[in-house]
Amino acid sequence: MKVVFQTDVGKIRPHNEDCGGIFQNKDGHYLAVVADGMGGHRAGDVASEMTITYLKNEWEETENISSPDIAEQWLKDHVANINRILLHHSLQHEECQGMGTTIVSAICTDHFATIGHIGDSRCYLLNQNGFQQITEDHSLVNELVKTGQISKEDAEHHPRKNVLLRALGTEKEVKLDVKTISVEEHDVLLLCSDGLSNKVPEQAMVHILTSSESLEQKAQKLIDLANEHGGEDNITLAIVEFSAERESG
Repeated sequence: MKVVFQTDVGKIRPHNEDCGGIFQNKDGHYLAVVADGMGGHRAGDVASEMTITYLKNEWEETENISSPDIAEQWLKDHVANINRILLHHSLQHEECQGMGTTIVSAICTDHFATIGHIGDSRCYLLNQNGFQQITEDHSLVNELVKTGQISKEDAEHHPRKNVLLRALGTEKEVKLDVKTISVEEHDVLLLCSDGLSNKVPEQAMVHILTSSESLEQKAQKLIDLANEHGGEDNITLAIVEFSAERESG
């Protein structure tokens, strides 16, 4: 497996409230995570950083994720735990009140990938069947699209595009959407915050991901393109390419 993680503050924001990473467990399986924090007084970066630190530490001590059922339960249990931790922290620290974060995560083994998400950070899959978004945004505009009140084109420029219906750390319980997909050699997963997906059209993502460049160059090109298109938000992505060889970038 080849992996790369990259984050960029963008061109407008004074600091980066995104956080993420790609971590290996005791069996060499990867957990890729992107979290896009929100909240005043820099609390957004507290929420996203606490989430990533917790999941990294837990994942690195994990082994025997041998089936999709085990992977899905691992994500559900640990996301529920960090949700409680974040909520408790925000109630104990006045400056963190109302903080929260999106999360998109993928447990990647040689035969399957288990994806869990809350919010509007996304996971895309590139394989021999094409390129598709495999998460569904928990956002107001996505609900309006689903119920036929606005078109997908209207959603792109809707004034309430940033309103989330679900976020990690904002309520006692929050539902994690989880799904498992089978993967084959050369399949690619792209996890990203909305700083990328709002700025880079899918056809441009495909063009970059299918180029002959290295994974690191592809990641940088995606970030550069988001910045060229305005870079109003932090930009974070993780790319996992499934292959027989194991290396990390």
